[in-house]
Amino acid sequence: MATARLANVAVFTGLYAFAAGSVAFALFGSDARTSVGADSTIAPIFGAGVAAVAAVGTPAYGHLVTWFALLVGVVVTAMGLLRLGWVADFLPSPVVTGLLAGIGVEILVRQLASVTGIAASQTSTIGRLRGLWDHRSGLDWRTLLIAALVLAAVIGAERIDRRVPGPLIGLILSLAIVASFGLAAGSASHGTVKVVGAVHATFPTFGVPPASFADLRKLIGPVLTVAFVCLVQTAATERVSAEGSGSEPPTGATNQNLAAVGAGSLLAGLSGSFAVNASAPRTAAVANAGGRTQLTGLLAVAGALVVAAFGGPLLKDLPEATLGAILIFVATRLFHFDQMVAVWRYDRFEWALGLLTGGVVAIVGIEQGIVVAVVLALAQRIRLTARPRDSILGRVPGTDHWIPTDVGRTTEQVRGIVAYLVYSPIWYGNASFVRSRVLAAVGRKEYAPVHALVFDANGVADVDYTGATELRRLIENLTAQGISVYVARTSEEVHHDLRLAGLLAPLGVNHIHATVAGAVAAASAAIASESTGSTGSTGPAGPAGSTAATASEGATPPAAAPGPP
Repeated sequence: MATARLANVAVFTGLYAFAAGSVAFALFGSDARTSVGADSTIAPIFGAGVAAVAAVGTPAYGHLVTWFALLVGVVVTAMGLLRLGWVADFLPSPVVTGLLAGIGVEILVRQLASVTGIAASQTSTIGRLRGLWDHRSGLDWRTLLIAALVLAAVIGAERIDRRVPGPLIGLILSLAIVASFGLAAGSASHGTVKVVGAVHATFPTFGVPPASFADLRKLIGPVLTVAFVCLVQTAATERVSAEGSGSEPPTGATNQNLAAVGAGSLLAGLSGSFAVNASAPRTAAVANAGGRTQLTGLLAVAGALVVAAFGGPLLKDLPEATLGAILIFVATRLFHFDQMVAVWRYDRFEWALGLLTGGVVAIVGIEQGIVVAVVLALAQRIRLTARPRDSILGRVPGTDHWIPTDVGRTTEQVRGIVAYLVYSPIWYGNASFVRSRVLAAVGRKEYAPVHALVFDANGVADVDYTGATELRRLIENLTAQGISVYVARTSEEVHHDLRLAGLLAPLGVNHIHATVAGAVAAASAAIASESTGSTGSTGPAGPAGSTAATASEGATPPAAAPGPP
């Protein structure tokens, strides 16, 4: 019911949404614990989206809320049937954390008017805060005390035992206080606490309300936003459920569950309610209460329908502050400070991405924040692959093992040979960069004179056309300098790419090796052979595999490319 207030619809509509989502998921979902219904994450999004088309409280607004649920249901169901669950992986954890935190700020600020009794008509987060400050003299202490009592009941119940229904206890206490002391605004005792008022609940009638095509077209953007949030949250809720049961979800479960969530929105729309979503907090509550099957949700639906049928007269004195306090508690659960601290310690750039996402969501809007989140996440990934990390390899003394020289272990170099490793596919975004890094490596004074380059392809997943072109230029450039090129540890895919690009013939069969050690041995033998043939004695390279320089811990490879630690 509190979530229904976020969507600016009648409180009982939230019960119908919960019923529709739970029944649909019980029929079509694969997870035994996932709870689907009214969700505080998407309610502000579709509430704001519909409010931009029709005035809140008008019949048109209610009709468009219903149509919104139908459209979301179609899109989310299609995502599941088309097996698009993998799209959820395009939002990294720090960005999702920031996104949820931004939504939490938006919910919290929106409910400050309800829990303080101060009238605030602005629609933006900054506007609401400014309005609350400007009208601070209108603070109603009775309303604030009731909200504090409800919030204390919710927090206290959770700390005692998660199975204790804190929100229900707070609701009953607030009802009793308002009714006993006549605190309801407009009552004979001249109370000041705003209440929900008389609620005439009727069971939903199935059908499709009227709406113009022009209005529906304006909802496409918010619909796609809500559908994407449903996709991400369904995958996250599935992980919460799996952690509670101690088992991994079966293959394809995300897509099936996504289609079931979409079916829930379709059923909710047909019954005159609003879009639904998988709920990680409710799923955790089911697990904590010992729920093992969807029967838990179906019994909860029965309870909700009983309240819808007989609870109207009992809830007329329900303070709006009660629902506001419950939503504020829900908002606090969207802040994951421990995760943000962990991200800060790991990578400041990813932390900044999460913070920026949360700020845009809280200040500008949820839809804009999600767009920023997706764009920034992709930009971050492109940045990392466009300027990949790389390393010069060194041989562990007394072995045939070649490892990066920057890992803190003692390594040695083979005179005249540079072994190079790049950690990325070679594609149009980084091909020129990789070529320049290799040329810089063979040009360093500490490795001169260089007679051979061993290119370790173990970190290369594939090579595109531009990458192959740059590799050809690299081979030609090095050959002109008298440097032979050897390739080691190519995958079947990379070997296929090199063959299609016509690079295997210029390299030669003897220049392709299964190991770095094999490539270095072949290069050393070739250098020794050329030196013997021209001078009649063993040249500077020495016998195959001999070492000319030792790199101790801290040996300096080419400066690492920008990237995470």
